[in-house]
Amino acid sequence: MWSDLAAHAVTHVYLAGSALLLALVAGIPLGIASALLRPLRSPALALAGIGRTLPSLAVLMLLLPMLGVGSAPAIVALALLAAPPILIAVDAGIRAVPAAALDAALGMGMRPSQTFGRVVVPLALPVAFSGVRTAATETIASATLATFVGAGGLGDLIVRGMQTGDTVALISGAATVALLALAVELALGRAAVRIEARA
Repeated sequence: MWSDLAAHAVTHVYLAGSALLLALVAGIPLGIASALLRPLRSPALALAGIGRTLPSLAVLMLLLPMLGVGSAPAIVALALLAAPPILIAVDAGIRAVPAAALDAALGMGMRPSQTFGRVVVPLALPVAFSGVRTAATETIASATLATFVGAGGLGDLIVRGMQTGDTVALISGAATVALLALAVELALGRAAVRIEARA
């Protein structure tokens, strides 16, 4: 039983971690572009808002005709769900940087790239990181749906337990998902405290 649970947990973490990585790669540049390029802001935030309202299972099913079954549609769907909170938080964090800080950097003769790297990024990081934190916990929870496209993970145990009346499988799968989400939340919460202290 324990080896089965561990194997499903490893698959679950792989799916959630891969999706979060993809979401970071897409969400951070889009958030930066949204904050710095005014014409892009409204469509980017509108798209992110739509992405946040879409049901996770619906996104998975929509990707099935294009990507088939397995890990690929699960990772892409989870990344699509994780990217919006990252994009929104990065945009909000950059736009919340005080104008006085930017003026001070300009007065010190910093170039735009220096201002961005030395002033904007450190001051925006606490807010931007909150989006990563939200995306991470949501991705771990939503990864249970990957079982419906044959990607495995802890959702397999939960669904198997429901279908067969196997209470042990049901509870062990659900509890492990909850523990994983809690562990990630605690770890990222500690990281957020350190980031805020440095900012």
